[in-house]
Amino acid sequence: MLHDLFPPGVQHALDLAGIFVFATSGALLAVRKNFDVFGIAVLALVTALGGGLFRDLVIGAVPPAAFGELSFFVTPLVAAAFVFFLHPEVQRINRAINVFDAAGLALFCVTGTTKAYEYGLGLTASAALGLATAVGGGVLRDVLVNEVPSLLRDREMYAVPATVGAAMVALSIAADSLNAITTGLAIVTTFVLRLLAMRYHWRAPLAWNRRSSVAEEP
Repeated sequence: MLHDLFPPGVQHALDLAGIFVFATSGALLAVRKNFDVFGIAVLALVTALGGGLFRDLVIGAVPPAAFGELSFFVTPLVAAAFVFFLHPEVQRINRAINVFDAAGLALFCVTGTTKAYEYGLGLTASAALGLATAVGGGVLRDVLVNEVPSLLRDREMYAVPATVGAAMVALSIAADSLNAITTGLAIVTTFVLRLLAMRYHWRAPLAWNRRSSVAEEP
């Protein structure tokens, strides 16, 4: 289906763009955590490829694209080298991580949903796997650096924008209106929604009528 929307070269470029921005977010977090060069490379690879590996194993696309295409494996290493030598000042790293992560989230929720549908999953299952593709690498990244995954806490709406983007793709497929415009709209909507959530501190609801006097853990 993706090959019907975009020429093969454009599709490949979109895949590499998503991998690069997620790898950059992982590498920047590794810098913030004072990891060495090997740790930076590992975190970049895990963040960039984790969600796609999970998706491909679920739908039976083996060997996974990350191992069948050399550029998918090299791109995170290039991003890691870029960050290693040219990372921004320390006080700007957190902001850069969030922006790159939002871009990767937007790209991967759309491509993940579309690829899952191509392999015969229903619309709901495809959207769910699109969400998993988008957040999977981030979950592995957070676990490796000993942080609560953003997916579980959804502070400043992390999973919600990806869910919206995946749902937009699924609805476009159902309406037989999936094209370059609707695909781009889903990507932009997810990206902007995530940025707005960070800017205005939007978040998903907590437990109904919660009255605990214990402050939420940071």
